[in-house]
Amino acid sequence: MKNILLLMLLAFTSVAQTKPLRIIFIGAHPDDCDIKGGGTAALFVEMGHQVKFLSVTNGDAGHQSQGGGMLAKRRIAETQEVAKRLGVAYDVLDNHDGELLPTLEIRLQIIRKIREWKADVVIAPRSNDYHPDHRYTGVLVQDAAFMVGVPNVAPDVEPLRKNPVFLYFQDNFKKPNPFQPDIAVDITPVIAKKLAGLDAHQSQFYEWLPWIGNYESEVPKDPAKYKDWLLQKRVAKPNPEVQKSLIKWYGATRAAKVLYAEAFEICEYGTQPTEADIRNLFPMLN
Repeated sequence: MKNILLLMLLAFTSVAQTKPLRIIFIGAHPDDCDIKGGGTAALFVEMGHQVKFLSVTNGDAGHQSQGGGMLAKRRIAETQEVAKRLGVAYDVLDNHDGELLPTLEIRLQIIRKIREWKADVVIAPRSNDYHPDHRYTGVLVQDAAFMVGVPNVAPDVEPLRKNPVFLYFQDNFKKPNPFQPDIAVDITPVIAKKLAGLDAHQSQFYEWLPWIGNYESEVPKDPAKYKDWLLQKRVAKPNPEVQKSLIKWYGATRAAKVLYAEAFEICEYGTQPTEADIRNLFPMLN
């Protein structure tokens, strides 16, 4: 009986997924979506779904020796290389890095982007984070969550008739409340693609972040070793809470084999998904 029910669920999911899903990942900077969701994005693309990465700032402050318009152009070029490597669309809004505020103007920019993409799922940072741009990106997306369906707000773009499911990227911040891994995705099969996406952000992972983090000496001299180094430096093993979520979605046997995962928390704004909804919206969980 259990096997029959499983086959019925898979058949239902197959029918439900005849129309590609549309997912938008929203980060503050041109490498944020890649860090937090690059593996999940790669899985969606492999399954025939449509993914957009959106950076709310142009990254024009994120470097120790470059800046302004020239740095923004370099970072935008890096995002387009990511788009080629992962098969995603990648948009960058022209707001200054390090100066982001949750203004009405930028909220409207985000509302338009979510509507234009006709998003089924929106994933963004939580609003408690060390970086003000990350925090305010979280606030901006929360503020857009209801408004994407209001016709008289940003009336130049057709409103969504169904509110998307809004999710948060994983983080390690505990106050005022810790991240809750409601969904965990096994990205082990696509870890090479995630690393390829990170590797495209040369200005960040091999220059700026090592400099601001005081680990410049760790960066390999040989570019052939870059991705192995990124794997060790930038990709963490699933923590115990994420492991529990993996067991829920994949079962204990499969979860025990997961080397790398990305996790997401369900936002209280937007459509509140059932477990069946989540399996339809994240078909890799099936």
